[in-house]
Amino acid sequence: MFGTLFKRKVSEEKLVVYFINSTIEMVDNGFGDVAELINQDPCFVESPNIQPNQSDQFLLIVLAGNIKLISNHFESIQDRRILNKAYNVLSHTFDLPADEVQKLISNYQSYISKVNFPSKNTLYGMSKAVFYKYGLNDFQEPYFKNMKAPNPLFIKRLDSIIEKFIWDWTEFQEKYKIVER
Repeated sequence: MFGTLFKRKVSEEKLVVYFINSTIEMVDNGFGDVAELINQDPCFVESPNIQPNQSDQFLLIVLAGNIKLISNHFESIQDRRILNKAYNVLSHTFDLPADEVQKLISNYQSYISKVNFPSKNTLYGMSKAVFYKYGLNDFQEPYFKNMKAPNPLFIKRLDSIIEKFIWDWTEFQEKYKIVER
């Protein structure tokens, strides 16, 4: 009972550092398995042969999707502060100015929206972005290859994989009270 009454406090700064670092670590540790699952998917007539060290685009898709979801879980002023802090942390991580990081993430978010139009489902968009960024159309059976569209069975399997890389902000907020300082 007291667990629901008294939440642990965490500052926005610590939340952002933890979010960015754990997301990067999750991709670093998990992309080899993602690549293997994609390479062995029965929807492909030939293995895409994605290498475990080719995680850069996947990381940017995962970051862009997760950052996009922040605004669904925080009030507008708090989400702006969290986003700005996230771009600052990523700026140090990628050794780029914060405005360039913001532009890079924004470009990936736009790409996710574009390949997913008219749907607004971020998870589905992330899966389609992975499909297109890794050139997986070239490895499909001719029917889907000619349509230049992912096999829906593959996308469904990829959704279940990418879902593991999406932050559960609701659960986090149930356990922690996020404070500005």
